Amino acid sequence: MIDPFAAAGPLRAQYLGVDWAAGPLGPVSSWSPALLGAADLILHSRNPATLLWGPQFVMLYNAAYVPMIGDKHPAALGAPARLVFGEIWADIGPMLESVRAGRGSTWAEDMRLLMTRHGYPEETYFTFSYSPVRGPDGVIEGVLDIASETTGQVVDRRRLALLARLTDEIADVKTGDEFVERALAALRSDPADLPDVRITDTGPDPDDVQLVTGLSPHLRDDEEYRGFRRLVTAALVHGRARLAERRLAATERQMAEALQRSLLSRPASVEHLQVAVRYRPVAVGAQVGGDWYDAFRLPGDILAVVVGDVTGHDRDAAAAMSQIRNLLRGIAYALPQAPDRILAALDDAMAGLSVDTLATVVLACVDLSTHLMTWSNAGHMPPVLLDAAGPRLLQARSEMLLGSRLPVQRSSHETYLEPGATVVFYTDGLVERRDRGIDAGLDLLLEALLGRQDLTAEQLCDLLSERFGDNTEDDIVLAVIRRAG
Repeated sequence: MIDPFAAAGPLRAQYLGVDWAAGPLGPVSSWSPALLGAADLILHSRNPATLLWGPQFVMLYNAAYVPMIGDKHPAALGAPARLVFGEIWADIGPMLESVRAGRGSTWAEDMRLLMTRHGYPEETYFTFSYSPVRGPDGVIEGVLDIASETTGQVVDRRRLALLARLTDEIADVKTGDEFVERALAALRSDPADLPDVRITDTGPDPDDVQLVTGLSPHLRDDEEYRGFRRLVTAALVHGRARLAERRLAATERQMAEALQRSLLSRPASVEHLQVAVRYRPVAVGAQVGGDWYDAFRLPGDILAVVVGDVTGHDRDAAAAMSQIRNLLRGIAYALPQAPDRILAALDDAMAGLSVDTLATVVLACVDLSTHLMTWSNAGHMPPVLLDAAGPRLLQARSEMLLGSRLPVQRSSHETYLEPGATVVFYTDGLVERRDRGIDAGLDLLLEALLGRQDLTAEQLCDLLSERFGDNTEDDIVLAVIRRAG
């Protein structure tokens, strides 16, 4: 008889050590062709895969599946699934029974399961499908499980969303009481990571703010969890520092605005390509933020155009903007690569140099000899292309903003600029308002650009500044490029 476990690799010894004859499946020599074929299939697969065979759903799996079940292995091998997964049987048992009953395959995406695989009920997430395995007579003999664990991705997204909410909530508070109230509201929206959270604000020094929270019984207190709590504490400390700075005199705010304007240098001048920019600070409240534009020449007859937005509206944001702007300039000039590679290097530099902030940015590189624009977007508003076909958003897959310190795969995209084509770059202050969503604002922007193909870059900046300059809550930055027609 051919060894059915020859492809089991590191699990072969465990397979040979199971007393199959004493279990529900019986001796290996009695296994059906369907079982032998399905077992051979999963053992040759490098993707995590499991067979759940017979009415007791006896488990056979490959080496790639072992990390998913932790210390349930090796006892799970050859054991009924109900005994292995008793703590989550109420979740997965009905799905398995449904497949075995002939009601078709199942699909679950990012399904939350409190699985005891490391000595405690651990919060885990999986994307998986249960499919029937039939014998030659068409009778369902078992269930095939193809799975991937998504715990890391789900938890990372949740934590990043919390940090973004927290940063947003405390960005413009006016008093210490409001700071604590709004920070708590944001933090208590994520009890999965931060149960029983409290904040103590014991003095005027920003470092006097303290985060007190319980630990989730369903999460391992590993370095990632501790690092997340440190990020939350850092966000609180930074937010408290920004609150203290917002209490400074109006003259200091005006000085900060002057600093920001001084950093927004005149854009590079190039032949056959118009470049126009505008910066409009928020009309009331804090008069400095992290919005910026830039346009500068790169080696190889390339024009780089940048529009970005650092979180917050204070001198910290202006200082961080200055750091990020200068880092981006230096990296782009020294490493003349595609925009996605430049933004990836910028992300690494921010982490390595402890530029502890979040920022969105769109970077476009225009080859002045071919008029091919290559661009990459890190969580920023989509540019608008205005050509003979009319205005349209340059949409792409949403990619992570800068400064998250999470693994990110960035990408570049290409757009040819025909004669007379215009591209509008902007920050969210142009389109976002409290009384309408972003999508509605983008629709209004596209409507404003209809039939405007003949306007110069300067005229378009004036038009959009007048049409959307009513924002009293956020800065507005515009950068418009237009190829001569």
